[in-house]
Amino acid sequence: MSDVDVASAADAMMRPMEKGDIPTVMKIELLAYPQPWEVQVMEKCLQTTHYHCFVLEVAGKIEGYLFMSVVVGEMHILNICISPSIQGKGWGRELLHRTFDLAANQYQANMCFLEVRPSNTSALALYESEGFSEIGMRKNYYPASNGREDALVMAKSIIS
Repeated sequence: MSDVDVASAADAMMRPMEKGDIPTVMKIELLAYPQPWEVQVMEKCLQTTHYHCFVLEVAGKIEGYLFMSVVVGEMHILNICISPSIQGKGWGRELLHRTFDLAANQYQANMCFLEVRPSNTSALALYESEGFSEIGMRKNYYPASNGREDALVMAKSIIS
């Protein structure tokens, strides 16, 4: 944990996302991203077999979420977000750590992959500090206000 103290982390719980969580998750998504996911995409993720969706509750309030897929020992983070009101306090790192543990222990994943916008410098710094390495680039991957933006593809071993 970074800035998240032990008492705060003890007040946090990661649990499977439920359909009733989507409105709250969408509120966070809309606040956090200039090109947010659509609600239908989130609902579809909840129905897809290899997708796993979680919320992070802090003091009983949803403050973050994660969508991932796990197939053949590989975890792919599709969307991870912490509410802008508590970003920069170590909760993204906490959510990553809890997800690595879950993916390795429950889903037998040994690698984690993700895409990140090069312009998302805070996320990029977090991933690099957590041991992710850039392994490639996807051209014109993300929608952007001025057209499209590339994605950096990153990977990390999550073998304990």
